[in-house]
Amino acid sequence: MAWIIWLAAFVVLIGIEAATMALTTIWFAGGAIVAFLLALLGAGQSIQFAAFFIVSCALLFFTRPFALKFVNKKTVKTNVESLIGKKARITADVDNDLATGAAVISGQEWTARSTDGRPIKEGTMVKIDAVNGVKLIVSRIEEEK
Repeated sequence: MAWIIWLAAFVVLIGIEAATMALTTIWFAGGAIVAFLLALLGAGQSIQFAAFFIVSCALLFFTRPFALKFVNKKTVKTNVESLIGKKARITADVDNDLATGAAVISGQEWTARSTDGRPIKEGTMVKIDAVNGVKLIVSRIEEEK
């Protein structure tokens, strides 16, 4: 009769996955189906639980990173996330120690801080490495020779 429990668990886990579409329970549904098949074959409960745990963990750790690449492929970056990696021009000297500095990107002025802590002069072109709150974390763009 353990097969009924595993089948019910599989149905519930698939139902949750269908409702959320967040790739959270699908891995455990895979483990439940393996445990269900083992129960049908007459395996003991400890083997069923072990198979459920091992298969669920294996699916979670080995397939989730690949699945997320395909599922989140069309995720649109927010405005802030889209700034990372772009170039900006320093409009006020950046000095982390004095908490000064500003940069302009796409016509908008942002507070700027240096990634490495070194001052950056006004007029310098920089690359945006990160956004921390309302501050751009920037680094100098090396001149091409």
